[in-house]
Amino acid sequence: FGCTGLTSIVIPNSVTSIGDCTFEGCSGLTSIEIPNSVTSIGDNTFLDCTGFTSIEIPNSVTSIGNRAFENCTGLTSIEVPNSVTRIGNKAFENCAGLRRITIGESVTCIGNDAFIYCSELISIVIPNSVTYIGELAFYGCSKLRRITIGNSVTSFGHSAFSGCAKLTSITIPNSVTSIG
Repeated sequence: FGCTGLTSIVIPNSVTSIGDCTFEGCSGLTSIEIPNSVTSIGDNTFLDCTGFTSIEIPNSVTSIGNRAFENCTGLTSIEVPNSVTRIGNKAFENCAGLRRITIGESVTCIGNDAFIYCSELISIVIPNSVTYIGELAFYGCSKLRRITIGNSVTSFGHSAFSGCAKLTSITIPNSVTSIG
């Protein structure tokens, strides 16, 4: 926590979980190797790690905690693997440089504020596995132009796409029963 001089780390195969706040505030961290033994990334794990441009999340990870990558402003792309079922609340909040997100086919829930203020994001594909898009999930994604929503989404939280000024059209699938 708060090790601003830390620039890289290799996590050994014996680790199965990266706990809450582990690397929070390690703003100099630019490289991390996460082994396939890790199944969860905790809350606030990489909060304020502004030095990352990308990070590889292994296929063993099933959950990304709340605020896990919040304020990782240098992050430009992220691939959420097929093993992940839940993207936590505020998981990628204010990742202002994030331009590309790939969401795996097992994610069922995109948490509240998950991608709020990802102002460089241009397009997103919500896979068919997702049933819920949280409140303010894409709020303030001012350059978001295209969104494809899978046919399993049943509800949108309030203001899910508020502030998406460049979004010109959206197709809401027949599966939706509630729009916040």
